[in-house]
Amino acid sequence: MDPVRNPYAPGAGQRPPELAGRGRELDVFDIVLERIARGRPERSLMLTGLRGVGKTVLLNTLRSQAINRLWGSGKIEARPDQSLRRPVAAALHMAVRELAPRHRAPDRIDAFLGVLKAFAQRSAPTGRAGAPSKLRDRWQPGIDVPAASGRADSGDIEIDLVELFSDAAAVASDVGTGIAIFIDEMQDVGPEDVSALCAACHELSQIGAPLIVVGAGLPHLPAVLSAAKSYSERLFRYQRIDRLDRIAADQALCAPAEREEVEYEQKALDLLYEKSGGYPYFVQAYGKATWDHAPRSPITAADVRVAAPEAEAELAVGFFGSRFERATPAEREYMRVMATLSLVEGESGGVVRDDMDAAVPTAEIARALGRKPASLSPARDALIKKGLIYSGERGTVAFTVPHFGRYLRTQPT
Repeated sequence: MDPVRNPYAPGAGQRPPELAGRGRELDVFDIVLERIARGRPERSLMLTGLRGVGKTVLLNTLRSQAINRLWGSGKIEARPDQSLRRPVAAALHMAVRELAPRHRAPDRIDAFLGVLKAFAQRSAPTGRAGAPSKLRDRWQPGIDVPAASGRADSGDIEIDLVELFSDAAAVASDVGTGIAIFIDEMQDVGPEDVSALCAACHELSQIGAPLIVVGAGLPHLPAVLSAAKSYSERLFRYQRIDRLDRIAADQALCAPAEREEVEYEQKALDLLYEKSGGYPYFVQAYGKATWDHAPRSPITAADVRVAAPEAEAELAVGFFGSRFERATPAEREYMRVMATLSLVEGESGGVVRDDMDAAVPTAEIARALGRKPASLSPARDALIKKGLIYSGERGTVAFTVPHFGRYLRTQPT
């Protein structure tokens, strides 16, 4: 069929043509926005899930919902080697600029921007006489007003962020709306900054201020937040984003195809769900390859079988391979053992189940390698920092990437 008309979009953070199976999450966020608009207390929101389940797409969609309600918004992507000061400052600057045209007191906006500038500039390391130590550190946040003094500029990120968020929420209250800050890859926020975010959200929830944080991260994000502040378990509303069920996966494939006057045979949909496992990124990847190989409508199971190797080859390079290449030989050995242990054998020795996305006890990994668990801690910790595995429960690890175990078992040792 015509590849130009191919409706599927297997891209990182790229919205699929049909956002299937996420109606509940969109409805929940609508309720959050409406409750805050009516002055009701509400919690910030955290989305968690494996890679490829569409967290970034959903985060962007939630932001669109906030914008449609005339909220101020800003989005950042956390990095493990970066403080939150500058990204948060940039996000809040964007959010307040969206609100400024509706504010009746320009002086009030300028006063907040002065606080925001002071907050942002505290991130610059200083050398002798208080001057920036390097040219690249002489960063300015693009705010024309002079930096304020005595507010959000103490240098303690927890104190400063509470004050900054409180002032931003006050600006939003003036125009009868709210501010939402969206943070992707939130598990990569440093411990000190996570603690500050929790403290700021805690303060805002207590006073009913119209500012919320919407984060997205890997499945261990709740554990990261809990390690920073014990009350974080009650502070946020957690939503686990998982694979699509069969109905939603079929909708993600069929709805875009129907708009192009193309249909699927039922056996083709059966095979596509088996291949993709219902993971949204894989649904798009297999759908795109199948469309390009199918000669005509309706698309058949034979078309899927012909196209599957191409989809799998693309995933092996772009989705799996790029991550595998980041691991050291010792880390690859650790992951290969994880992949082997996810195979569940029957009494006769044959494989009866492939729990490729299940958690594996670290003690079993050590036993399989003939090593003491403590000696494997560096490899495990490095893999967690690289975002290749996570520890959802004490003493276990699992892959952050769906079907990664299956991929690893096809790689030469």
